[in-house]
Amino acid sequence: MRQTARCVMMPLHLMVHVIVKLFATLREGRFTVETREYQPGSDVGRVIRDLGISENEAALILINGRHADLSTQLNDQDVLAVFPPVGGG
Repeated sequence: MRQTARCVMMPLHLMVHVIVKLFATLREGRFTVETREYQPGSDVGRVIRDLGISENEAALILINGRHADLSTQLNDQDVLAVFPPVGGG
């Protein structure tokens, strides 16, 4: 007997709503600010992967103005800011 995968839809009030802000070159072909929905327990790495951003491109990660990393878990209404590496001379 063949089994099929089922998509489980979560009610909106159970989803984690995250405000994502991208900076500099990370905005190219994406967005500046967007609210995205994730399942509870999602981490920053999930957002980065969903956006097609490599780990090397996400040089600085802040949640609500505080340093975070790819394994930091997201909470409802968090503001996630992602910055690329900065070059200069």
